[in-house]
Amino acid sequence: MKLKIILTASLLAATFSLAQKKTEKVKFNQELATSLGADKYGMKGYTIVMLTPGTAKIEDKGKMADLMKGHLANIGKLADEGKLVVAGPFLEQNKENYRGMFIFNTKSKEEAEQWVKSDPSVQAGVFSYEIFSWYGSAALPLYLKHHKEISKENP
Repeated sequence: MKLKIILTASLLAATFSLAQKKTEKVKFNQELATSLGADKYGMKGYTIVMLTPGTAKIEDKGKMADLMKGHLANIGKLADEGKLVVAGPFLEQNKENYRGMFIFNTKSKEEAEQWVKSDPSVQAGVFSYEIFSWYGSAALPLYLKHHKEISKENP
């Protein structure tokens, strides 16, 4: 009987503790919001670039490997400079034939286009691109600092 009372009390305490954590309101951080360029909703403008197949037909596997190395190095450089927030390939075919996506930390399509044109694979015609304005969480760039912590290898 005593064990039942202890278990019941422990269960109630744990449930109350979890319920309390769910109702605690996160405090607004003006300094963080300002540093991220957030509007009153915690959002901001970005530019998305969708990579599409280019017109170049590169048969030389060594040349293609070098271009892909340059492509990945450019992604790393742009991310380190705070210009690129998200990058990655699509894992399946899609009707638009998009191959990959970049989310750039700018509202300016012109600026994003300059950055995407710095990619050796775009310069060589392996990829072309489409550019879109996008509105998303201003906190999006914060995940980048953790990516290196969870990446055992980088291509």
